[in-house]
Amino acid sequence: MVIGMEKYRVIVKGVIQYEDKYLVVCKWYDDRVAEPYQWEFIDGVIEFGEAPDKAVIRLINDQTGLSATIDRILYTWSFMIGDEFSIGISYLCRVTFDEVVLCEELKNCRWILKEEMSEFLDNKVLEDIERADLK
Repeated sequence: MVIGMEKYRVIVKGVIQYEDKYLVVCKWYDDRVAEPYQWEFIDGVIEFGEAPDKAVIRLINDQTGLSATIDRILYTWSFMIGDEFSIGISYLCRVTFDEVVLCEELKNCRWILKEEMSEFLDNKVLEDIERADLK
């Protein structure tokens, strides 16, 4: 094993809650798949030297205009693509108002109830949410 050749990436995800609803956003992923736009929670890669807690708050604000506070970590995940290993941390974040101003990269957003998540999110995210015991 060669030390220093590994490629790591840390991703944070903000599961944003306002009252009894959660924010999902529609993002473009890849035009080589049947549905290039997919629904997801806010997420992104942390900047070098940035704390994950600060990164999730920054990404939420940058992508939605919302000012959020962290409630707790919900779950973690990891995956590997090629020689890059990604580690993810999902946070439950709360906001006090629901007026969203989307960044240009996002196509749409909706506030949904927990019971509606299966209509928008893929099975892997739904499994993670179920294990997190989102209330």
